[in-house]
Amino acid sequence: MSFKLLFIHFLVTYMALSEIFLISFSYTTNTNCPSGYPKEGVGVEKEDIDKMQFAVNLEFLEAEYFLWASYGFGLDVVAPNLPMSGPPPIGARKAHLDQLTNNIIVEFANQEVGHLRSLNSTVGVFPRPLLDLSAKNFAKIFDDAFGHKLVPPFDPYRDSLSYMLSCYVIPYVGLVGYVGTNPNINGYETKRLLAGLLGVESG
Repeated sequence: MSFKLLFIHFLVTYMALSEIFLISFSYTTNTNCPSGYPKEGVGVEKEDIDKMQFAVNLEFLEAEYFLWASYGFGLDVVAPNLPMSGPPPIGARKAHLDQLTNNIIVEFANQEVGHLRSLNSTVGVFPRPLLDLSAKNFAKIFDDAFGHKLVPPFDPYRDSLSYMLSCYVIPYVGLVGYVGTNPNINGYETKRLLAGLLGVESG
């Protein structure tokens, strides 16, 4: 199977996953944000906190994956206050990237750290969950995509192409999750936060 077919397979799979996100949050036309902007600042709606904190899981995943691949270390070095003593990721390491790709992933990593800081200042974050970013774990995903075991096993840290294939699916899941959450957000502050996150994820 060619990389093009693999790309199509991932796209179809995560389009299906997007439906799960959208259905799980349900559709609504009641955004609870009246026309016009309030004269005074509006605090974060209590009902919005859980919805936005759900995204913290994915932001931790993205931040750690991009940081380790580009810098060779993660949040415990870059922003030690954010993990809140949560366990370090399993199997994460520096990827063998060409200079251009490494520079791009550095930008991705810095953006994700910014996302976590924004979430923390608006709705708060929780301790970093245990993340399995090992090559072995990604190999299982790609074996499933191809329908058989690859020889040699897929390793996202092997080279730039392998890494870019592996990281494509992660922001897409975040994108459809934010799109599904948007109609159910009540307050101005959380809508502003979500709009900022969504704009970067969709880019």
